Amino acid sequence: MPKLVRHTRYGPPRDVLELVDQPAEQPGPGEIIIGMEAAAMHIADLRTITGAQDFAFPLPRTPGFEGVGRVLRIGEGVTKFRVGDRVFPALASGTFREEVRCRAQDCTAAPEGDAIQLSLLTVNGPTAAVLLEDFADLRPGDWIIQNAANSSCGRYLIRLARRAGIRTVNVIRRAEVAAELDELGADVVLLDGDDLSARVLKATGGVAPCLGIDAVAGPATQRLAECLAPGSTLVSYGSMTGEPCHLDFYLMFRNDIRLRGLSFARQFDAKRTPADVSALYTRLAQLMAEGELVAKIAGVYPLEHIVEACERAGRTGAERDGKVVIEFGRNRVDA
Repeated sequence: MPKLVRHTRYGPPRDVLELVDQPAEQPGPGEIIIGMEAAAMHIADLRTITGAQDFAFPLPRTPGFEGVGRVLRIGEGVTKFRVGDRVFPALASGTFREEVRCRAQDCTAAPEGDAIQLSLLTVNGPTAAVLLEDFADLRPGDWIIQNAANSSCGRYLIRLARRAGIRTVNVIRRAEVAAELDELGADVVLLDGDDLSARVLKATGGVAPCLGIDAVAGPATQRLAECLAPGSTLVSYGSMTGEPCHLDFYLMFRNDIRLRGLSFARQFDAKRTPADVSALYTRLAQLMAEGELVAKIAGVYPLEHIVEACERAGRTGAERDGKVVIEFGRNRVDA
């Protein structure tokens, strides 16, 4: 029987997750059943498991925001896919299970290629694309600055920006990852610190970036804002510190710095038709399949090791150093 992870109450993964058998999923009209190949794990998954503020979902449930698999069965009226097609399940469809039932219209065709890498497409890929496309009128030669540049989203953004001719200042917290970002095509890589703005201007030849991208929050938000040209936008899409964004009013007042929060799903609704979204996913999927967009993988775990996977995903810095992925159908643990 297919297996799934069942989450019945909030708390540490070891205490609240269990692996159970389920009857094989049967599709209703307009639905498909996806046999999962791989499912990515995010900090948001861990927060839904512990019931952190703004991440408490009705229970019981199966965690898992994204992944990739193949169509096993199709319901009445489905013409978009055939059995055997590779697909990305609908976002937040509970992908930590061997079989996922989704509405066919909410799924996207996936290319051939490495399932581990492709399992990361539907969250980090569009986040990077939206950050680059939606918050400033960027032109070839412009500079942008991001922190958490070693994250999967940060790495994707480096590659996408380079393809568009946009130059990137990439702020990191561990010097040992600088060479990896250089190889990806980062124009400038700098360690975070109190003198960041002066070092940025020196590295860019005196040109202040016109877009800031913040995934750290806390005092790091202020340090990015100090680097920006007047009239620029600073976009917050995460809080690795767990703190609010710290941003001085007088800096905003003097330099007209605007702080905005990102939800890529909200950006989709506001700026893109369903056809546009599908085209974006198709473009990103092809770049992943070609090896143009590559995430660093910290560990690959079978579903039976879901607790160990959660514990690895909950680590930070060099103790994790990449994304954690659940792989189905193969008894594999790469730690």
